[in-house]
Amino acid sequence: SSGDPSPPEEESRSLDSLESFSNLHSCCPSSSELNSDAEEAAAPAAEDKALAPGAQLLSAGKERFPGQSVYHIKWVRWKEENTPIITQNENGPCPLLAIMNVLLLAWKVKLPPMMEIITAEQLMEYLGDYILDAKPKEISEIQRLNYEQNMSDAMAILHKLQTGLDVNVKFTGVRVFEYTPECIVFDLLDIPLYHGWLVDPQIADIVKAVGNCSYNQLVEKIICCKQSDNSELVSEGFVAEQFLNNTATQLTYHGLCELTSAVQEGELCVFFRNNHFSTMTKYKGQLYLLVTDQGFLTEEKVVWESLHNVDGDGNFCDSEFHLRPPSDPETVYRGQQDQIDQDYLMALSLQQEQQSQDINWEQIPEGISDLELAKKLQEEEDRRASQYYQEQEQAVAAAAQVQSFFQQVQGAASPASGKQSGSSERKRKEPREKEREKEKEKNSCIIL
Repeated sequence: SSGDPSPPEEESRSLDSLESFSNLHSCCPSSSELNSDAEEAAAPAAEDKALAPGAQLLSAGKERFPGQSVYHIKWVRWKEENTPIITQNENGPCPLLAIMNVLLLAWKVKLPPMMEIITAEQLMEYLGDYILDAKPKEISEIQRLNYEQNMSDAMAILHKLQTGLDVNVKFTGVRVFEYTPECIVFDLLDIPLYHGWLVDPQIADIVKAVGNCSYNQLVEKIICCKQSDNSELVSEGFVAEQFLNNTATQLTYHGLCELTSAVQEGELCVFFRNNHFSTMTKYKGQLYLLVTDQGFLTEEKVVWESLHNVDGDGNFCDSEFHLRPPSDPETVYRGQQDQIDQDYLMALSLQQEQQSQDINWEQIPEGISDLELAKKLQEEEDRRASQYYQEQEQAVAAAAQVQSFFQQVQGAASPASGKQSGSSERKRKEPREKEREKEKEKNSCIIL
């Protein structure tokens, strides 16, 4: 931290407050108690067939913990080990889930086996305990004081993890942010924080207009330039405003390239985009974002989503980064893993075909949530993928039938051709035999 370390007389007081952090929510039950209570609450509710199992559990959790944020836990097979990830039921800025999922996937924080729901308060308790346990042991006195100051500052803003952090990006680097106290949390936990909203250095006018400004500073600069009497400043403000409008997804292709280069292979980190924090990793040179949408809670084959363009239409993969096959139960998908590249290209073509077709928005009811709309779009994509596979299977079957028919025809024709050749040979032999008989008759006459 750039701030001065705390004075010695305040050291014991800060340590007391830190050690008591894990007891701040002592009124909340422990993780094991929460899991057992959830099972007891879900048992009688299972008799109600009108609710799905996931809805029953969430309802029981909300009744058991009124006024608290309850999150579902999805267990996945991660690197040959059963690992939990926290899913999100509401779309919004929640860095707490992104940070906790990094720690869970790195096995730095562990939850009780088969735990199904957890509250935000319990997540904060797990995080606080980890911060206290992760305190370095063998460090110098100055390093210890600096670490304790950072830990104290992080604890002061830790509650903001449940809602949102004040993060202000700069457009010059994927790890360049304007310094805010909130950034201390990531430094303290040793979790890299990235973004991909960069200016392409080859576009000189945008580089000049944006400069070294952060997002907040650039917005203020645009307002000032618009009100200026200097035509050059007005033009510069217009260029900066166009840059923000053209990169509203907060990810540029130059930023994506820099991001792919900066993130290390197998690294677990947090990606910031559109005021949302996501868990990110890199596998075989490709970036993937952890899918934490509660709508995919029961989808075992949906764990990661590829980040390969700026439009946000990635491809879903399982925990081993294999492309997710269509979920239509009527479709029989028999693709082997050695054909993953072909399947990947096929999925891309399906997505491009879907994007090229206009969606009839009039048929979509008003007031539909983003989650429901995403499900409808995913169902349509799965339907088209299923249709594609069925057409491919029918084409293969038809080709096999045609090939079998030709083989039968050829097999039946070969004996007939043999007979025809034999009869023709006999026809050739008949004239020769007649000539020989005539010669014999001549010879017999001469002897007499």
